[in-house]
Amino acid sequence: MNKLKNGCRLFWHIEMTENELARDVIGCAIDVHRALGPGLLESAYQECLFYKLSSRYFYVEKERSMPLVFEDVRLDCGYRIDLLVEKKLVVEIKSVEALNDVHLAQVLTYLKLGDFKLGLLINFNVAILKNGIKRVINGQI
Repeated sequence: MNKLKNGCRLFWHIEMTENELARDVIGCAIDVHRALGPGLLESAYQECLFYKLSSRYFYVEKERSMPLVFEDVRLDCGYRIDLLVEKKLVVEIKSVEALNDVHLAQVLTYLKLGDFKLGLLINFNVAILKNGIKRVINGQI
């Protein structure tokens, strides 16, 4: 079933595209932001968004390790994706004054290392969440 409530999927769903996932994740992030407002730590938003998505039957990995392959050697350099939704959508959560190029580069790195197509960079430290969301596409700056 593919019903929506408050922008979030309620029941088990068929395989979704990255764009469909992004729409639902943004809806859930807006719900979290409306409930909590700006000013909390990133970890609080991450936990709440993880809970919200998981309760909607999305497969969500939290703090997923992203190894770097250098000269055919797999190295654990400490890269960790905040949330990976349905094994295809990277979600990087921030709670900062303003997003900058370093944050964008971080998401692009995760997209390249994991060969993912789409990422969301979400800054919860804004008055209106839609002003804190950036879609990041692999291969485009």
